[in-house]
Amino acid sequence: MNILTPLKSAVFAVLICIAFNACAQRANPNIVIIYVDDLGYGDIGVNGAIGVETPHIDKLASNGLNFTDAHCSASTCTPSRYSLLTGSYAFRRKAHILEGDAPLIIDPNMGTLPKMLQKAGYNTGIVGKWHLGLGNGKIDWNKKIPLGPEEVGFDYSFLIPATGDRVPCVFVENQEVVNLDPNDPITVSYGTRIEGYPWGFQHPELLKQHTDPYHQGAVINGISRIGYMKGGKEALWVDEEIPFVLSDKATAYIDENKDNPFFLYFSLHDIHQPRIANIKFVESSTMGPRGDVIAQMDWCVGQISKALEKQGLLENTLMIFTSDNGPILDDGYLDYARELVGDHKPGGVYRGSKYSAYEAGTRMPTIVHWPKEVKAGTSSALLSQVDLYASLASLVNQKIAKDDGVDSKNFIDAWLGKSSKGREFLLEEAYTYGLRMGNWKYIMPKDKPVPNWIVQKFVDPGFHPEPQLFNLDEDPSESKNMADENPEVVAKMEAELKSILEK
Repeated sequence: MNILTPLKSAVFAVLICIAFNACAQRANPNIVIIYVDDLGYGDIGVNGAIGVETPHIDKLASNGLNFTDAHCSASTCTPSRYSLLTGSYAFRRKAHILEGDAPLIIDPNMGTLPKMLQKAGYNTGIVGKWHLGLGNGKIDWNKKIPLGPEEVGFDYSFLIPATGDRVPCVFVENQEVVNLDPNDPITVSYGTRIEGYPWGFQHPELLKQHTDPYHQGAVINGISRIGYMKGGKEALWVDEEIPFVLSDKATAYIDENKDNPFFLYFSLHDIHQPRIANIKFVESSTMGPRGDVIAQMDWCVGQISKALEKQGLLENTLMIFTSDNGPILDDGYLDYARELVGDHKPGGVYRGSKYSAYEAGTRMPTIVHWPKEVKAGTSSALLSQVDLYASLASLVNQKIAKDDGVDSKNFIDAWLGKSSKGREFLLEEAYTYGLRMGNWKYIMPKDKPVPNWIVQKFVDPGFHPEPQLFNLDEDPSESKNMADENPEVVAKMEAELKSILEK
């Protein structure tokens, strides 16, 4: 008897098993979320942009599913990012726009979207804007930061710590400042002025763009920021190079993880102010810097598509392109966006903007591209980014613990275009609250004056002493308050909003 025959059979069986498991695991798509900053519903070509072209985004839409009623969870950045990654509304954490040295706002013990995907066998990476806080108190930027993306569920991170208009103006890779010279340590201060880089209010002659009073701290690369900074000269970013640095890091991550399922959260700085376009994109639009950085952002999207195509991954990669909140023309820097906008409508036909409870504050350009599974077309399903956690968990066959993702619901069929059924009720967080129910839009009363810092941005946040109710089918610009004519609808939506807020 040949004793090698049973051995060969056993080895063959093991190899078959390994191959089967590898194929089963590989059946899960790569997942890429491209998260743009301050991009309005109407800011892309496929949604009617005028004065700027977005060919790479439009190509995703022509080969994917373009959503007409998909929303971020809040009309400002930190709250939306918190909800996206945790599946929980930001008000439950009292999340607000964070300073550049704020502690980590996500509880490291809670479940998150990237942690869930890690359990499903994914490598997870974030490249770009973070703005969810770092550390657990005062940050020492000269050492490895103890709390950040790693504790939230990311295997790899390359960050803009907060925003481009806030110090520190350095990149942080795997929670350490990139290119830091230990002989030139970084000090950051919010509130107390510290000597170091010149201050914008004292040296306007150094500025590429003039600013409002809130952005007159440290001047770095000719841009006056919020906050004060000293040291770290070799680590400072150059604003004009940021899109190239981030795109290179994101495409390198794709190349390095091409053989296993991965999740990439590509969180762009554009089109947030300060809008500093690289010379490659200057005058690529008719709208000045804001239009130019839209074109720049579109180029970054194209780099991701090309990297996936190069590795043969585009067919089985679920790409979700969207934004963190509505558009804003004047957010502190004088770049003539209001004067040069022309016929372009950043929010499309919808009223509102960043900081606003009106519809354009949260109704986001949203495209899902997955050629293997998603048919090209449009969808009017009412969806919220807070639901991506539960929806993607369903896609990759993962269960979410009872106390995690408390506001996230599974609408994977709607996200993939297999159903038009979305949310019955959808919360819109702003400086008051909005609620959607079908085509009805309700805004909670707020009998307080609009803060001066919002007034200076030419924003209507939606404050009103009485309830506001609009029928978006008949009145997408929310111009006619129908609350008095529909008391039963108001009562139903008020009750639902109360139940959400008190949950």
